[in-house]
Amino acid sequence: MNKQQEFVLRAIEERDVRFIRLWFTDVLGSLKSVAIAPAELEGAFTEGIGFDGSAIEGFARVHEADMLALPDASTFQLLPWRGDSPYSARMFCDIAMPDGSPSYADPRYVLKRALGKAADMGFTFYTHPEIEFYLFKGKPALGERPVPVDDSGFFDHTAQGGGQDFRREVITMLESMGISVEFSHHEGGPGQQEIDLRYADALTMADNIMTFRTVVREVALGSGQWASFMPKPFSDQPGSAMHTHVSLFEGDENAFFESGAEYQLSKVGRAFIAGVLHHTPEITAVTNQWVNSYKRLAWGGEAPNHVSWGHNNRSALVRVPRYKPNKGGSTRVELRAIDSACNPYLVYALSLAAGLKGIENDYPLPPEAEDDVWGLSDNERKALGISPLPRNLDEAIRTMDESELVAETLGEQVFEFFLRNKRAEWQDYRSQVTQFELDRLLPLL
Repeated sequence: MNKQQEFVLRAIEERDVRFIRLWFTDVLGSLKSVAIAPAELEGAFTEGIGFDGSAIEGFARVHEADMLALPDASTFQLLPWRGDSPYSARMFCDIAMPDGSPSYADPRYVLKRALGKAADMGFTFYTHPEIEFYLFKGKPALGERPVPVDDSGFFDHTAQGGGQDFRREVITMLESMGISVEFSHHEGGPGQQEIDLRYADALTMADNIMTFRTVVREVALGSGQWASFMPKPFSDQPGSAMHTHVSLFEGDENAFFESGAEYQLSKVGRAFIAGVLHHTPEITAVTNQWVNSYKRLAWGGEAPNHVSWGHNNRSALVRVPRYKPNKGGSTRVELRAIDSACNPYLVYALSLAAGLKGIENDYPLPPEAEDDVWGLSDNERKALGISPLPRNLDEAIRTMDESELVAETLGEQVFEFFLRNKRAEWQDYRSQVTQFELDRLLPLL
């Protein structure tokens, strides 16, 4: 037993923790949880907790169902929304097979493999997400339009506003769990919020995002409200993204920074961007995995749907933020297509793999898109070499199906399950008669 595990066992006894929740994530990014008593934890550290993997999306087939959840002691935190003593706590788990080998169906392990490849190249991968979501006045009934908590807009300060108090409570809980928040504000849609987490290594951040979504939902429910990370809940309002700033470090040095280079962006940084641009169509089914995701990408404004990069251009797929003098460590690139409803483990694994492929093969960076990509005509975009992203989930999964990069990064089991699940979602969606069709066509036909 290592020192972290011994620390957790002492903390549980000293803090009167009665319930320990073991968390892990299925292939689609849904959080799973099993609670154990403190007396079971030492055995869980050494042997794991057995469960039926066939009951979890994408984990195992029925004839190979037995799996183990191995708690990661470094992720131990008390759950603040469960109140005071007796306390409840949580730890994220790594999923293993009965012989103790890692499960290739575990999204956390998918990301660990990608980070291992980066480490072999001398890099550490850091991420900093800006997470958007909508806050409603209670859970909407089936078929009813949800009602936002306010009618405010971007950066609005609403006196005694429900969203403002809500963000304060969420941030307080996150920080009590060791998750640092950089800033928060009201976003562009009515009831739409944004909270930005301070940068961390990608594995820690993926765990933090799963915790973040849980905290947001718990605080909302506790105040009689309803929070949703659905990419596009309103056809006439902005969608919810998870713009993510990423960087590679070599030890303490930012590998994206080169003093005197254009935008202070190094050759490594430029090749990373080129790799992301080249492979993004292949990974779009994962960064934007729901049929609703493509309503957000089709809306325009700051939601990208073409493969381009820019400096001050927020319509671009990849943006290079303005360099801060004497802060080379802050050099980074921003990935703007990602949904806040994604599986962060898979998204960060694939984004990293795409960027590393660009570095390995020295991909050339195409010219910068200086204009608003949405404002260009199709012919103008074509002349500039700006190609479209997949327009719907069907196009995205067809492109992913042909990708060696995605198959290699996700592994055969996750790759095949994800495609199978998304094909079923698309088939269910395309057979539906929508309210749009009824409103427009029923009176005419």
